[in-house]
Amino acid sequence: MKKKNTLFTSMFLVPALALAACNGDGEAPEVDEGDIPDAGDEGAADDDAGDDEVDEGTSASLQMGTGSTGGTYYALGQEMANVMNEHVDYDGFSVDAVATDASVENIARVSEQDLELGMTVHIPAIDSLVGEGDFQGQEMENFGFMGYIYPETNQIAVLADSDIDSIEDLEGRSVNIGPPNSASQGAARLILESYGLEDGDYEAFEEGFGDGASMMQDGNVDATFGLLGLPATNLEELAAQQDIELLSIDEEQLDEIEANSQYERITIEEDSYDFLEEDVEGIAAYAVLIGSTEDIDEELGYEIVKGMYENSEEVSHNQGEHMTMENIMLGSEDLPLHPGAEQYFEENDLLDQVDDDEDEDEDEDE
Repeated sequence: MKKKNTLFTSMFLVPALALAACNGDGEAPEVDEGDIPDAGDEGAADDDAGDDEVDEGTSASLQMGTGSTGGTYYALGQEMANVMNEHVDYDGFSVDAVATDASVENIARVSEQDLELGMTVHIPAIDSLVGEGDFQGQEMENFGFMGYIYPETNQIAVLADSDIDSIEDLEGRSVNIGPPNSASQGAARLILESYGLEDGDYEAFEEGFGDGASMMQDGNVDATFGLLGLPATNLEELAAQQDIELLSIDEEQLDEIEANSQYERITIEEDSYDFLEEDVEGIAAYAVLIGSTEDIDEELGYEIVKGMYENSEEVSHNQGEHMTMENIMLGSEDLPLHPGAEQYFEENDLLDQVDDDEDEDEDEDE
């Protein structure tokens, strides 16, 4: 059941300076490659973190998976960790934000008890529960939803003086589709496939959006995809150096994507960027926080949600403005709730937000 598209539209109308989503900075702890579907090889070992045990099954020293170098997930995750460290009322608690390949890796590693917290787009999280999408044949569990973070929209940049006027023109071109195991790459492939473009129909590069933008500026790729905050700083910086455009998704392909995925259409308003001359049609999703149900017990889960969301105004990153009590349940539909988060949501009458959204959707269907 789909949520109302107005949720996305209203949130994207608020100006917010953001870096490219699913790109981060720092080092990710080492994990057995067999534990991660199609695991990438980025990251280095961090063997000492997360070893201090307070109670059986609950670590006081946690790690939160973010994204790859230079983008929203890592930058925002660092600030979220700072807020948690300041306000989570639990003996011996600490959390470090670590760089990963973002959504898919974070889900897998939280499920496999290699990370305790993770940032992810809600759609691969849903896929992981039933072994679909990037998790084909590998069902993930042992994690629960802990709160909404911010809205993400797919953006496809090309140079304005190129002869690329539409997504179908990317056939035979060099295209940066985003890092392995990222929701950015999953969304890019979904869009390209809606135009009949499969692997081999274009030369694929698998870099973060910031690196992809630099490669496009240097003439090494023709287009770069990213599931980003809005507006994206990397795009604004690129536009200051080169004349660029964003490609729109056509109505037919939007209909197909909405019918076959949980992405929703979103209009990127002309005034979102100085370089835009008209509205651009794209697809959008929710970034959410998940936590281990094995390594984070109900008491700690409750305190994490309470400490983070009751003090979210201390996050200076502009995407932090979305982390409000009014938005906290966005992206939770079809995901299990972490028991501690569920207790907090119930005590604060927040579970009604999901019920209200479902009732509105049913009224629309009628």
